[in-house]
Amino acid sequence: MRDYFIRRLLFIPPTLIGVTIIVFAITRLVPGGPLERAIMESQQLNASSGVSSQQAGEGMALSEAQLDKLKEYYGFDKPMLESYVIWVGKVARGDLGSSYRYNEPVWDVIQSRFPISLYYGLVTLFITYTVCIPLGILKAIKHRTVVDNISSILIFVGYAIPGYVLGALLLLYFSVRLEWFPMGGFVSMRFDEMGAWDKTMDLINHSVLPLLCYLVGSFAFVTLLLKNHLMDNLASDYIRTAIAKGVSFRKAVTRHAMRNSMIPIATTFGQNIVLLVSGSFLIETVFDINGFGLLGLNAILDRDYPIVMGVVLLASLLLLIGNIISDFLVALVDPRIRFQ
Repeated sequence: MRDYFIRRLLFIPPTLIGVTIIVFAITRLVPGGPLERAIMESQQLNASSGVSSQQAGEGMALSEAQLDKLKEYYGFDKPMLESYVIWVGKVARGDLGSSYRYNEPVWDVIQSRFPISLYYGLVTLFITYTVCIPLGILKAIKHRTVVDNISSILIFVGYAIPGYVLGALLLLYFSVRLEWFPMGGFVSMRFDEMGAWDKTMDLINHSVLPLLCYLVGSFAFVTLLLKNHLMDNLASDYIRTAIAKGVSFRKAVTRHAMRNSMIPIATTFGQNIVLLVSGSFLIETVFDINGFGLLGLNAILDRDYPIVMGVVLLASLLLLIGNIISDFLVALVDPRIRFQ
């Protein structure tokens, strides 16, 4: 098993190279890049100031020297493959480049957004598995009872409503009409001036509504996944045999059926690590949360390619590590599995 995980770790660098090559090529080939936007903004500036394109320089908004400087600044003065090799060399030294929009190192911009998405991701995962696993067990044991039917209705209603739509409704009712919660943001503007208790309460007040939006989708998936697999295991021959030999139903569920039912939960757990940073850019947009997801969306819209590459690199790395963690958890839950 040790050799298997070592091989999986060794596969991470070539996989990242393949993913980043594709994204890097797209950023070079897609129209409307930063160079085109700079030319368009210069044309608009000339038009607003009354300078004709011929006066600006032989039908061009920018002169050839200015274009060459812009290409050098954005890294478009070299062939695509050479530029990618230069970018990989900088990444190997811990340099992700500088943002076109913020004029700051990409890593500094990501670091400023990372704690926000990490906070929401960790709290979402903790609440999801803490609530959904006992709820899935209860629904499997109480199948087709009032408890199962009512919880299923609530779960499916929540799953059917997109998180960003629910966020808009919650803001409209609880923030605008009742004024129970703030309109948005991660913390208040005067957060640094508050005491420890006030900071905690301020963070909680800002977190309630976004967390509800994050949780509505994951609740249905984890709960029903565990319930369905637990019901299949409870109907298996080995459970009936254990009960026939005198094992109590409670022990049959907790010691036998639950362990096998946790295998699909362990399989999908590692993939949820990406949610720790990516989050939902739509929910972050509704609540004006400057998280990692919103950063990636704005980088795409603004053609801030260094930020885009940094986001893709980090998200891909976390996904690959999450898949390895999933394999480890599956082997930990199911002793029959041995990776060769």
